[in-house]
Amino acid sequence: MGALDSLSEYISDYFHVSRKRRKRKVKQTVNIKVKMDCDGCERRVKNAVSSMKGVETVELNRKIHKVTVSGYVEPKKVLKRVERTGKKAEMWPYVPYNVVAYPYAVGVYDKKAPAGYVRKSEQSQPLPGAPDDVMMSLFSDENPNACTVM
Repeated sequence: MGALDSLSEYISDYFHVSRKRRKRKVKQTVNIKVKMDCDGCERRVKNAVSSMKGVETVELNRKIHKVTVSGYVEPKKVLKRVERTGKKAEMWPYVPYNVVAYPYAVGVYDKKAPAGYVRKSEQSQPLPGAPDDVMMSLFSDENPNACTVM
């Protein structure tokens, strides 16, 4: 421990200096649906997003109209920046098909969704406390492996 360290500790005991601490941004990944038709659209969106402060990587997938931005950014600011390019943009509304309990529920199945994806919805999630489909079909007449005692 040096002389300056001990002096600063001695002074800090008598004087309390409060500093406002800034909130640290969290590193996150933002997925956005953007309609991109050509290389020019793709380049314009990529340049607009990559010039933002805190952006580390930008991935574009023109086939499924998806832009993935990762870094220390806020989702709303990324969405606004993409919309400023003149493209219609929204937060990524899809989830993988195998994650959803009821993929063909009303409002979940979307013909415009990329292959293997369905729209994110509250209806697609099973109700808490609802019996499992496996348990319901365990003693069903249509189940050939059901209990033979019945």
